Amino acid sequence: MNVRLIRSLTALVLALTAFITPLAARAAEGPVVQAPHMELQLVSAGPAVPGGEVRIALRMKPDKDWHSFWRNPGDAGEPTRLVWTLPNGWSAGDFTWPLPKTLLVGGILMNYVYDGEVLLSQPLKVAADAKPGQTVKLKAEAVYQVCSDTCVPGQETLTLDLPIAAAPSADSKWGPAIDKTIAGAPKPAPLAATFEAGPAIRLAVTGAPLKGADFKDAHFFPFENSAIDNAKPQTGAFGPDGVTLTLPKSAEAKGDIASLAGVLAVGGKGYEIAATPGALPASASGKGIIGAAVKTPGDNLGLGQAVLFALIGGLILNLMPCVFPVLSMKAASFAGHAHDANVRTQGLAFLAGVVATFLALALALLAAKAAGSAAGWGFQLQSPPVIAALCLLMLLIALNFAGLFEIGTSVQGLGGNLADQGGVAGSFFTGALAVVVAAPCTAPFMAGALGFALSQPTAVALLVFLALAVGFALPFTALTFAPGLLKLMPRPGGWMNIFKTVLAFPMLGAAAWLAWVFTSQVGVQGLPFLFGAAIVTALGAWLFGIGQRQINPRPRLILQLMLPLALIGSGYLVAKSQRAEAEAQPWSPARVAELRSQQTPILVNFTAAWCVTCQVNEGAAMSSSEVADAIKRTKAVYLKADWTKPDPTIAAALAEHGRAGVPLYLVYPASGGEPEVLPQLLTPGLVRKALERAAVK
Repeated sequence: MNVRLIRSLTALVLALTAFITPLAARAAEGPVVQAPHMELQLVSAGPAVPGGEVRIALRMKPDKDWHSFWRNPGDAGEPTRLVWTLPNGWSAGDFTWPLPKTLLVGGILMNYVYDGEVLLSQPLKVAADAKPGQTVKLKAEAVYQVCSDTCVPGQETLTLDLPIAAAPSADSKWGPAIDKTIAGAPKPAPLAATFEAGPAIRLAVTGAPLKGADFKDAHFFPFENSAIDNAKPQTGAFGPDGVTLTLPKSAEAKGDIASLAGVLAVGGKGYEIAATPGALPASASGKGIIGAAVKTPGDNLGLGQAVLFALIGGLILNLMPCVFPVLSMKAASFAGHAHDANVRTQGLAFLAGVVATFLALALALLAAKAAGSAAGWGFQLQSPPVIAALCLLMLLIALNFAGLFEIGTSVQGLGGNLADQGGVAGSFFTGALAVVVAAPCTAPFMAGALGFALSQPTAVALLVFLALAVGFALPFTALTFAPGLLKLMPRPGGWMNIFKTVLAFPMLGAAAWLAWVFTSQVGVQGLPFLFGAAIVTALGAWLFGIGQRQINPRPRLILQLMLPLALIGSGYLVAKSQRAEAEAQPWSPARVAELRSQQTPILVNFTAAWCVTCQVNEGAAMSSSEVADAIKRTKAVYLKADWTKPDPTIAAALAEHGRAGVPLYLVYPASGGEPEVLPQLLTPGLVRKALERAAVK
């Protein structure tokens, strides 16, 4: 009887074991939480074993076109974290972060994101006294941020009923997915990493895992943001044993950089590295450049072809419209000196000015690219101060041609012995100016030559730019060495004064064109400053011209000082046009109520430091001088509600306007009534018009 009872109990235990084992192996997953723009859930790779370790994962699935953030979110955003409530004896480890993607926002902010479903795996240490057969209820607060055009911070409570088993087993649903995530995540590898920090940071990584890798999309994701500028492109080269990346240095990087830690992404794989200062191995470069698989105009050119194309492109560049005004200067000078004995010297001086300026621009361009900038041909004309200076210079040349003042051999009192030197210096200056103004133009054949040059070592690149300079200067310089052609030129006479005056108008056209370029860079609010600078410059030139005609030395000296003083004043006006950012006051409901009772227009900016769209709008619109001028003109008050840290008052105000996150922009009219809600992507003109509408009482 006892034997029969024992056999029955044994069969019962086996049956229960057979039932419990697949139960434990079934999917261990918590309930799905549907949050704004995000789906969250806790899942497990399998049951917990007493005293062992179990892999839990936070599953995050954002809505289409929304994203969450990596451990280092980049220039804006917040990383995800779990705040656990665990039983005694349990503890949580760190996330295993999958390889992120780059997301450039507005051209100025780089973020590191997950734009689809992601599993953030985390190990849990199980208490030794956990009882097999029991189920433990785990709870965690998921703190995260999800962004698209707006950013919404979230905090949701997640739970997971985790079975305890006597032996480990794999979850049939989530075990393979979690294992795959862990296997594909960046991890330390047998790699050597060193870096050199100068104007840019050059990071070299070598080792067996990188041999034969595809470096086309190689990228370094830093763990911290203090060293590199995330938004600027990373360039570099690769070699037989690894890769060398040129990382743009952050403006916040102060002093020596002691270490550089992060993830090197190569060919879809990520490797955790911790680089130290040291010499860069030669085997990490020399085989090709990063992005070489991307076709560029110079990919199929050799050095000889590139030099020939540059020479031809320089010749054709003389026919480009942007060069006409400056070449008219040379035409006027050439017409007056075609029959002089030193005409060849002037031709060589023009050549020297062209070559020196081309090579100087080439060196500046190569240095900018070495520092990680995306600079290209004509990069200097991307600077509003440079454009403004050229505009005023063209105006001065036009006034000189019109006879308002004289520069060169006609300046009384300079002495006849300086006449020839003035002509040579003028030819050199004309060549230099022609190159600077020619920069916006790209003639046929130039694109391939420049594409080749910018992918080559410095010496080879400078050779190509030298050929471009020679081609550009060749027509005028060759003409000075052609006696037969020089004889055909008319003799100097009264016609030259008319010719010179006529040439003032192309220079005025160039000044007007540069003013238009300036407006497109800083907005129409910059025009009053530029026009004011032009008036001051013209006044100084007029007084300078009066001084040239003075016989008495003291009045002449005083009047001739007016031009440099005018140029200093013009520089101050140009500097004033660059930025006039409005000052913000702290937002509060009480402050809004007070201003509304005074019938004051109000601009309210609900923002946060971690909000990507907010930061783009700050740079593109809120910090513009156009908005600052509009606030001043309409006598509006600018309030800023900073939600970087939790603030229930701000959260309530957002909810009142149907928003769960920032940004939110409100413009309260002076006449009362409901505020106007502005779009989430701003332009200076859009904000200005809203303020003008709000100012109407």
